[in-house]
Amino acid sequence: MAATASAADLGLFGPGSVSWRVQSDPVAGVGGLGALFLQALHPLAMAGVFEHSSYDADFWPRFQRTAQYVTTVNFGTTGEVDAMAARVRKMHTYVRGTDPVTGAEYSAGNPELITWVHVTEVHGFLDAVQRGGLGLSPEEQDQYFLEQVQVARLLGATEVPSSRAEVAEYLQQVRPQLVCSAHTRDGARLLLAPPMPWRVQLLTPARPAWAGLAGLGFCLLPRWARRLYRLPGLPSTDLGATVAVRALRLAALQLPEQRRLGPLVLAAHARAGLVAAPAA
Repeated sequence: MAATASAADLGLFGPGSVSWRVQSDPVAGVGGLGALFLQALHPLAMAGVFEHSSYDADFWPRFQRTAQYVTTVNFGTTGEVDAMAARVRKMHTYVRGTDPVTGAEYSAGNPELITWVHVTEVHGFLDAVQRGGLGLSPEEQDQYFLEQVQVARLLGATEVPSSRAEVAEYLQQVRPQLVCSAHTRDGARLLLAPPMPWRVQLLTPARPAWAGLAGLGFCLLPRWARRLYRLPGLPSTDLGATVAVRALRLAALQLPEQRRLGPLVLAAHARAGLVAAPAA
């Protein structure tokens, strides 16, 4: 097993990384949903979304592409990571314009905007799994942010926060740029109640289940971010969200790995010798 793992192409990370522990945790995705609410407060990020896509119609394809990108760069082989990053960089070249809210020019390939999206994501993932009970030490949390700098640089980010202290300082610096615009509110409403494919609507609990997960992601936001949405930033909301995400994690951990982890994660674990390779 050890020899196989050492010879395998494990991409950017591997079984000894903190990134694998965080990104394979069952509640990391809830933190990812929270990151989308936080990203929506940046007017330039939202301008690119609303001006270069049909937001309603493209919601699920965009969401799936984002999830696939995050999973691939964390668990894919070197070739898969490079190909995925190249595809996203190419898409970014077409996303540029002038923000109607601020009048500022924007480009999806701007290193500062890439850093914003990256930081909100890794902050959201780590916050969710920690509050869910993963229990990383302060040093391991710093290591996670340091490892994830590689991911941000794939898309052209340059000055990327690499520790808890640097992430906290970065968010404090960006806060004056954030606004709850009409685009922000539209994006938040769509995140909470996206259009459901008719096949999914046949599953009665699908819509309330999604609303529950998205609502939990919103409640995981920092208090100052919830206040920007003109909603209470109360400690009781923080406590309730922590209790809920911990209960969700405990329930998810009861599921078999084959149901809890996606195919890309399972394939990476198989290459690392952590699980048996799937039958051909």
